Order: sequence, then structure tokens, then C-alpha cells
Amino acid sequence: MTVSKTKIKLVDVARQLFAKMGVENTTMNDIALASKKGRRTLYTYFKSKEEIYSAVVESELDMLSDTMKAVSEREISPDEKLIELIYTRLEAVKEVVFRNGTLRANFFRDIWRVEKVRKRFDAREIALFRSVLAEGKEKGVFVIDDVDITANIIHYCVKGIEVPYIRGHLGRNLSVETRKKYVTKIVYGALQRKEINQ
Repeated sequence: MTVSKTKIKLVDVARQLFAKMGVENTTMNDIALASKKGRRTLYTYFKSKEEIYSAVVESELDMLSDTMKAVSEREISPDEKLIELIYTRLEAVKEVVFRNGTLRANFFRDIWRVEKVRKRFDAREIALFRSVLAEGKEKGVFVIDDVDITANIIHYCVKGIEVPYIRGHLGRNLSVETRKKYVTKIVYGALQRKEINQ
């Protein structure tokens, strides 16, 4: 097994154990045993459980980045692409949090620890928003003075509704279509979306 494959295996085993037993209840020895690697191998890649936890969160965020990148590359209009990016991101984060069982509790309890790890993801997400906004501006779909600041604002707005969205507090009594209609109106209104003649 190559070095990178070993590290990937250790992260995947740690993710499964954290999800099943909780981060606090999982030891480095548990990870070494479950991965069928020695403690020496584990400590070659990760100095502490904190470090491997960060690697688990980072690997989940990398998958989320890939999912969003695929949306940004779709052959749809920039306005549709922007809404699709926002919803893909919210749904993917929700799915990651729920899929990982007890990691869900850690995500909400220790959001600042997660926050440290997600800096690279945030930068990639802002770049994707910037790209779609620039495309929309170039095609005359959006009226935007400053693409960079607009991308940052959208990123922080979406990030701000992440926890209430995951917990189901956002538009709880509304249908998915109605929620999407409100989000679309707010986003398009803020971007002064031009009506395109069909």
C-alpha cells in the first residue's frame, strides 16, 4: 500500500469510528487496531487524535468541494447555477453531518474546531461563487459592481444559515418549493438579475 493510500485508509477508519463511538470515546489505539495498522504507522501520519479528527473533517470538505465544482461546471445559465450551488452546498453539508452520526454532535458543539479546518474549503467555495458571478456578469444576467465582494457576501450568507438549515429550523412549515422560491427571490433581487427573453 502506498503512503497516501495508508493515510486515506487511516482517515476513513477514524471517520467510521468517530461516527459510531464519538470522537471522545475513540482512542488512537482503536484507530490503529481497526485499520489493521500498528500504532507506529498511525503516529507516523498523525501526532494526535485532534490531528486525525481534522483530517476527517478536511476529507469530508474535499468531497463537498468536488460536488460543488461539478455543479459549477454544468451547462446551465449562471443564475440557475448559483441557486443550484447554494442548495447543493447546504444539502451536502447536511448529509455529511447526518451520515457521520456522533460527529453530528461534535459539529454543533465544537463548531470552532471545525472552523479551523474549513479555511481551505471556504476559499474554494468563494472562488466557485466568484466564477459563477463573473460568468453571469459577463453574460449580462447579473448587475454586479464588485464580483469579489459579492462572492464573499454570498459565501458568508450561506454559511450563516448552515446550522439552522441542518437542524431544520429554516422554513420548517414551508414546502421545499416555497423555501426555494424565497431564496431565489432574495438572491436574484440582491444581484439585480436581468430578465432574459426566452
